[in-house]
Amino acid sequence: MNEHLQSIITQYKNDQESVYNTWFINNEDRLKAFRSIRRGVLQVIDDIKTRRFGNDFKGTSLEFVLSCITEQKQVFEGASHPFYWKPKLRIPDIYENQTNKIAFGQFLENCLNAKNEEQLIREIEKLDVLKIKGLGPAVASILYFLHPTLIPPFNTAIINGFNYLFKDKKKLGSWSEYLKIREVIMDMNRKYCNELSLDTGAFAGLLFEIGTQKLLLGKDEYLSEIERTRLEKLIIKRHKDKKAETEDEHLHNEMQYHLLKIGYSLGYDVIAASNDRSKSWGGNKFSFISLAEFPQLPLEKEVLNTVKLIDVLWFAKGTAKVIAAFEVEKSTSIYSGILRLTDLIYSVQDDGEMLYLVVPDQREKDVIMQLSRPSIRKGNMQMAYICFSDLRQYCDAICKLGEDHHSMKKIAKCVC
Repeated sequence: MNEHLQSIITQYKNDQESVYNTWFINNEDRLKAFRSIRRGVLQVIDDIKTRRFGNDFKGTSLEFVLSCITEQKQVFEGASHPFYWKPKLRIPDIYENQTNKIAFGQFLENCLNAKNEEQLIREIEKLDVLKIKGLGPAVASILYFLHPTLIPPFNTAIINGFNYLFKDKKKLGSWSEYLKIREVIMDMNRKYCNELSLDTGAFAGLLFEIGTQKLLLGKDEYLSEIERTRLEKLIIKRHKDKKAETEDEHLHNEMQYHLLKIGYSLGYDVIAASNDRSKSWGGNKFSFISLAEFPQLPLEKEVLNTVKLIDVLWFAKGTAKVIAAFEVEKSTSIYSGILRLTDLIYSVQDDGEMLYLVVPDQREKDVIMQLSRPSIRKGNMQMAYICFSDLRQYCDAICKLGEDHHSMKKIAKCVC
């Protein structure tokens, strides 16, 4: 197994279209998701505590958490389905049953605060004893984003990959089965962490690739004609997905550069997200107009790390005073971008900052819906949005004729 698995891992890492390369490593959206999902789980817990958690999946803070998770590439495709409220079946039984709802909230809070795997396993076992209908190991997808080195993701494709690789017959849906699978994954992860990562997402991604037959365990003579046709379609889809992702990234870089260029031209200190500063667009490196170091903001470490991931920040020249903040959204959750901006505004608490979401034109309805959320409107934050086409069209004009950060209001739209 060791030699065989080593060759599979090498194949997995060398495939530039595998989830290891397209989702796990060098993926800023994945890194941002951890903070957003953690914040979302805290909101779920608070909503349950204060009895604001609804009687349907739609519109709850849990829907936001699962939306963030399902946006994390194919590994989490379908992660939200087990949580959809199915009234005829009364599952999952956490919407109408107040006792189960509270138990779920306490489970999430205890897992969030857990310091080691023994505490996590104990909480899982306590939840399993309650036998809440429909609340099985699909929850592991949430727990992964709270404890990525201790809880591996779990879905049908990952189970299939596990069974193919280890010649087993484990089934989906049981916490006891999940814990057995977890033990094997954790053991393999410890053995191969130098090849992959302590983060179990890397090994889960390997199982996903095997389970969807994107990564074959040797020769493929065992495939039927139907399976071979399906595999060929999957390969074509992967090429399309990779191309779309590259185009999205190119657009994201373009919008970031326009924002940096405008801020710099207006006389502000500007900086890109901490994981974007080495990027460029149109031959123009961000580092040539960005600050070399992030200004000293009096923030807690966790909040500061989140603020540093905001796509573009403008500061008053030579100071740490934030003038404007911009989140460029592509296919990821607009609400997670809003959370990063609210982290900033609630932490800095200066007057006059301007917050912007920069979005593709076709997502204008999405941003209007998110900015119309009661929780956002009650916050009285001055948050507006700018469409890609307007930023692209008016960038040079604002650079040449703009007077200060208020010039951005001319191309921005707000939800009144």
